[in-house]
Amino acid sequence: MAKRIVVNAGVTETRLAVQENNLLTELYVERADRRSIVGNIYKGVVTNVLPGMQAAFVDIGLAKDAFLYAGDYTPNTGPETVPPDAPSAEDASADVDVADAPDAADPHEAEGLPEPRREAVRPIEEMLRKGQEVLVQVSKEPLGTKGARVTSFVSIPGRYIVYMPQARHVGVSRRIHEDAERDRLRAIVRDLPPPPGGFIVRTVAEGKGEEELVADIHLLSRLWGQVQSRFESAKAPSLLHEEMDVTFRVVRDLFSPEVEEFLVDSDEAYEKSLSYATTLVPQLASRVKRWDKDSPIFEASGIEREIDKALRRRVWLKSGGYIVIDHTEALVAIDVNTGKYVGKRDLEETILKINLEAVTEVVRQIRLRDLGGIIIIDFIDMERPEHRDQVFKALKKVLADDKARTNVLEISQLGLVEMTRKRVRQSLQSLFCAPCPTCKGGGVVKSDATLTAEIFRKIQAGAHEGGAQEVVVRVHPEMAHHLESIQRSGLERLQSLIKRKVSVQGVPTYHREQYELTFK
Repeated sequence: MAKRIVVNAGVTETRLAVQENNLLTELYVERADRRSIVGNIYKGVVTNVLPGMQAAFVDIGLAKDAFLYAGDYTPNTGPETVPPDAPSAEDASADVDVADAPDAADPHEAEGLPEPRREAVRPIEEMLRKGQEVLVQVSKEPLGTKGARVTSFVSIPGRYIVYMPQARHVGVSRRIHEDAERDRLRAIVRDLPPPPGGFIVRTVAEGKGEEELVADIHLLSRLWGQVQSRFESAKAPSLLHEEMDVTFRVVRDLFSPEVEEFLVDSDEAYEKSLSYATTLVPQLASRVKRWDKDSPIFEASGIEREIDKALRRRVWLKSGGYIVIDHTEALVAIDVNTGKYVGKRDLEETILKINLEAVTEVVRQIRLRDLGGIIIIDFIDMERPEHRDQVFKALKKVLADDKARTNVLEISQLGLVEMTRKRVRQSLQSLFCAPCPTCKGGGVVKSDATLTAEIFRKIQAGAHEGGAQEVVVRVHPEMAHHLESIQRSGLERLQSLIKRKVSVQGVPTYHREQYELTFK
């Protein structure tokens, strides 16, 4: 499988795309004014304990209090504590299913350790009280009206190892299939005199030697020691450890030997990516390359077009069939339809062909859009049980490439598949779009931040064509206000970069997303 990572460093956001066989499969976006907080470790203070929900609210210094479930809390923060009813190391390694994603943080879910059995968890009111100070790590971003979800079972990912101070397990990623290699890696970690705690050997550790694993463990141990020291001296609420930027996380977690090239479109981002790669994966550093063509990197790679498609409800299949993706408060519904495809002779074979084609595209869209929670896939009804079994096996096979943890139930007689997918970050739609002011949230439009980044990219791409000395941007009046006030610093930086004046004009008749660029 041809795989590459493409980085677009813009004025207001950095986008990193993963392509497999020239198709966009994953997209990571980090905006200058809103970095991800998943993986951050805080000293928080309990603001409310809710026995009826077996949870507590914790002030960690954000706009909304974080949510802490009883099962996600241990009264101790030291490295010798163990999660309730933790299984033996052998059981842990057998059950492990590491989600090697940049934002994996929760040791029980994201990193695959078995969850503590809920009946063994002490009541929340016996463990926490209002005003108590706690050490917690963010496991889920704030979503909608909900605050961040936190856990006291800390998980610190390195390049080859994930260190969990509150566990006692040595596990190996299930993505490493050879028993001999699994045993070798487990033995290396188990036989060392490492700091107390649990360890997961990540997929990229396959074939690595003892020296590399030991270096990773020592680095993570020192980091945890710093966190503990800061916890003792800091006032609550305060940030004790901040996860690195998205470029570092992608290099650490996704830049593997399967990645043939790592393309970057700006000097600053290139130097940063090369530095990270030289430190973390020196053997792959030569694959980091500077994009030197005039055309925008995402346009030339077909990524921009794929992102636009990923924001639409309907996705067409090559055969003429299509899928429709709808978001609701409770779940995501994906509907498969025959569309323009009518087949040849056998109706059941026609349906099977559409469903099998849809499987690959459905999973690609789930990964690309970062859909999580409950997902219902409505395949076209299949009368023959062997056809349902064939489609289900195909779905499981394609989902094996998804780094997020999934749980899939077999296809029902109605053609429905119920599945869950680990949700850590906002979906692509939540990140890129905002509720439409005209339809009161019934539909969506691109957000101001997304439009700003899009306009700035097109200005950068066309500023030097034809010797233009000025760029005039005509937009909706509210968008004009956004550019001239909220994004004033970004606009000034853009003008400095292109060495051209940029004028903004509000046009009342323009639609919220409409804009026009004139190069004079």
